Amino acid sequence: MGWRQAMRRAIRDPKELCRRLELPVSLGNSGAAEAFPVFVPLEFLSRMRVGDPSDPLLRQVLAAEPETHSPAGFVSDPLDEQKASPLPGLLHKYHGRALLVTTGACAVHCRYCFRRHFPYQSVPKSAAAWAPAVSHIQADSSIEEVLLSGGDPLTLVDSLLGQLVHSLDAIPHIRRLRFHTRLPIVIPQRVTDQLLELLTELRATPWMVVHCNHVAELDEATLAALGRLIDAGIPVLNQAVLLRGVNDSVEALEQLSLRLVDHRVQPYYLHQLDRVQGAAHFEVSEAEGRRLIAELRTRLPGYAMPQYVRELPGEASKMPVE
Repeated sequence: MGWRQAMRRAIRDPKELCRRLELPVSLGNSGAAEAFPVFVPLEFLSRMRVGDPSDPLLRQVLAAEPETHSPAGFVSDPLDEQKASPLPGLLHKYHGRALLVTTGACAVHCRYCFRRHFPYQSVPKSAAAWAPAVSHIQADSSIEEVLLSGGDPLTLVDSLLGQLVHSLDAIPHIRRLRFHTRLPIVIPQRVTDQLLELLTELRATPWMVVHCNHVAELDEATLAALGRLIDAGIPVLNQAVLLRGVNDSVEALEQLSLRLVDHRVQPYYLHQLDRVQGAAHFEVSEAEGRRLIAELRTRLPGYAMPQYVRELPGEASKMPVE
């Protein structure tokens, strides 16, 4: 089955999600899905434990009643991204790098997503609409790397993705193209021969940054897809978010890092939760995060240790949590 068909058959009803997992449908009655819809591919669902409301993968995607609460300090744009957007869909926060929000579509709706309130209606959706952002990047020779994000850039069909990528690859001062994506994790069949051909024919160096939070996400099909990218010469990094009830134990973080490095994927960042409205129930305190990282360091070789970081509005880079 192709990846586009997998997207079409994804579960969009929280009650249906509960029924598939033999859980009380009342768990899907929170109303939180009205503000931020549920979207769960069956490939991701198949890795969840039936009958377990505390399953770490389910917890990431099931709309829950705590999302309707609004504690102080949790806001719609926690990183002030709109202030760093000179053009629709273009973010220019860090020296030497620019980020394109390529689409509002994702392969799965993570309930802690820091862009769950992003104004995706303003994002360019065609090669012509991207032209001003591409021209902005072309005019600024200090930009050496472009990050393709979203949503998820790999939800773009290959023809459209190829138009955008080739327009960026034609800019002489762009040396790296970085793809931030969850698709190889949740719908591994997205790593097609056509995608690999597109990536390997680029002049600029492609980097793939995937997003996996728990070892149970890494089934054999997913690991095979990641291996195809690596075998094609494309470096693969992983970013995780520290999430209460998902990976907030030394054992969970250790298992994730070891599974990644056993399959040649580099643990890159462990993010402190961005304080987006609707995600407060996922937050782990920085003090607890530091304790977990200190113990993790005693268990893992240095190359398997992710950097524990947070992002603060206006800072010139992500900041280590120390």
